[in-house]
Order: sequence, then C-alpha cells, then structure tokens
Amino acid sequence: MNYITTTNLRTKSSQLITALKKGASISLIHRSKIVAVILPKTEPKPLTKTDINELKKLAKELNLQKTTYKERESRYRKHLLGKYGKSLS
Repeated sequence: MNYITTTNLRTKSSQLITALKKGASISLIHRSKIVAVILPKTEPKPLTKTDINELKKLAKELNLQKTTYKERESRYRKHLLGKYGKSLS
C-alpha cells in the first residue's frame, strides 16, 4: 500500500495500520493531489547501563569544578525560591 485516499481512510484503516507497523510510508491523496505523507512513529533507543569507569572518564574530560554538599544545597534552595517563591518550608 503506497497511497490512500481521504475517502478510503475509514474503510482501509486496518490496512493502513498494518503497513505502518511494517515501516512503510503512505501518501495521502485528496482530490487527485498528494497532500501529506503518513510515516510510522520511530521508537526511541532503549537506555543502556552505564559503566561507572566510563562515567568517571567523561567527568574527568569535562574538568568540572567540585562542589560541596553545602554549596549544592544552597544552589538548589536558590533555584527553588526562584521557581516557587518564598512560601517553602
């Protein structure tokens, strides 16, 4: 199935779904003109486990400055105050 008309969308919807699941793209025709191309949705890559040594190597390459827990907490509180206002407990 390479094309489908707007009038056939209701009657051939199961064929359309089958073709999309197979990865085919379908042209949508309205009054003898191609008005759109229907493409199948692509699935995002699944997350993979990260090796801790690889992560350490990347952090070393970035040469990030080290922060203390107290400094991180103060930055986070400042962020929360800016985002939500002063009524935090």
